[in-house]
Amino acid sequence: MEQPEALVIGGGPAGLMAAGELAGAGARVVVAEAKPSVARKFLMAGKSGLNLTKAEPLARCLAAYGEAAEPLRPMLTAFGPEEVQRWAEGLGQPLFTGSSGRVFPVAMKASPLLRAWLARLEGQGVRLRTRWRWQGWAGAALRFATPEGPRDLAPGVTVLALGGASWARLGSDGAWAPWLAARGVPVTPFAPSNAALSVDWSAHMAPHFGRPVKPLALTAAGRRVRGEAVISARGLEGGGLYPLTPELRAGAALTLDLVPDLAAETVAARLAGPRGKRSLSNHLRRALRLDPVRLALLNEFARPLPREAEALAARVKALPVRHAGLRPMDEAISTAGGVAWAGLDAGLGLRALPGVFAAGEMLDWEAPTGGYLLTACLATGRWAGRAAAGRPLAGDAAAGQESAEPKERP
Repeated sequence: MEQPEALVIGGGPAGLMAAGELAGAGARVVVAEAKPSVARKFLMAGKSGLNLTKAEPLARCLAAYGEAAEPLRPMLTAFGPEEVQRWAEGLGQPLFTGSSGRVFPVAMKASPLLRAWLARLEGQGVRLRTRWRWQGWAGAALRFATPEGPRDLAPGVTVLALGGASWARLGSDGAWAPWLAARGVPVTPFAPSNAALSVDWSAHMAPHFGRPVKPLALTAAGRRVRGEAVISARGLEGGGLYPLTPELRAGAALTLDLVPDLAAETVAARLAGPRGKRSLSNHLRRALRLDPVRLALLNEFARPLPREAEALAARVKALPVRHAGLRPMDEAISTAGGVAWAGLDAGLGLRALPGVFAAGEMLDWEAPTGGYLLTACLATGRWAGRAAAGRPLAGDAAAGQESAEPKERP
């Protein structure tokens, strides 16, 4: 039976961050990854530009995490948006900040950053073992299915960074949840987060599949989000919709404001103007500058259209969306649920399993897209790695700039 000093299970951002902290403290670290290569979800995120974090004050950043803001506060205080940027730059990756505050590598992809990161870890002596799928415990040991057959490891400390339960093909399948629950770790059931909405479109919507809807504001349970959505063959998706996942998951109705820059009174006044021989569709297009996509949505969900101006304006400003709920969890960008905070100590150690820590999306938190997901994965991975190594948990001025040379062993 192999007995590494430190074992990290899961080769995503949280796991790699934990491995770097352990190795930086002088521990001999093994990272076990079930897939043939590490950080597959990270690389997939890079296909749309790799939004690393969001350049904003810490208080505003924390607010994005909702109920999990307080338990995440110490981790994000120690390694928040500013520290994430310094860390990436310390890996030789120049960054830029978009008009929305979102921070991206100039390369606009994840692979250069990942290569530099893995090179640093290799220099620290971290050993990566791919196609090592964790299968739970065999007595006191951790059992893995490997290309060479079953292997048991009995590490000094373990950091679990196994992801949530979406995008199983990239490695996050949630299979670990019953194993931890059977050992007394409280686990909140998984639920989709940052998820698309299922809509059974009529045939006339087909020409609009793949097109964005903007300008647009979306409202559910009194929460209003200004953003855009995209019409897909299976429903609605996009950054304007994803922040409303918690409300939609709870069964709240969704309405669309198709002219978010106009007050309802202004919309009614424009629609009450002379129409002449124009059709109602042409009148809507000219009076409100509705493009074909928004006009199609109005016809999809509000036919027969009211003829009275105020009633029609009310539909334009609060268009009810008929939908079949959220898309399946495996299609969601992320998941809510996972290891409950009550089962964790201040260092993200599992109370029921001394010497075992958890980090990343397998913890019970959720956040909208926009850099928040990756920021918290990095921050919790760093926190758990430092705690497992016995290192101080507070932030330091050299965050992300650690030497590749091992430090004194804990």
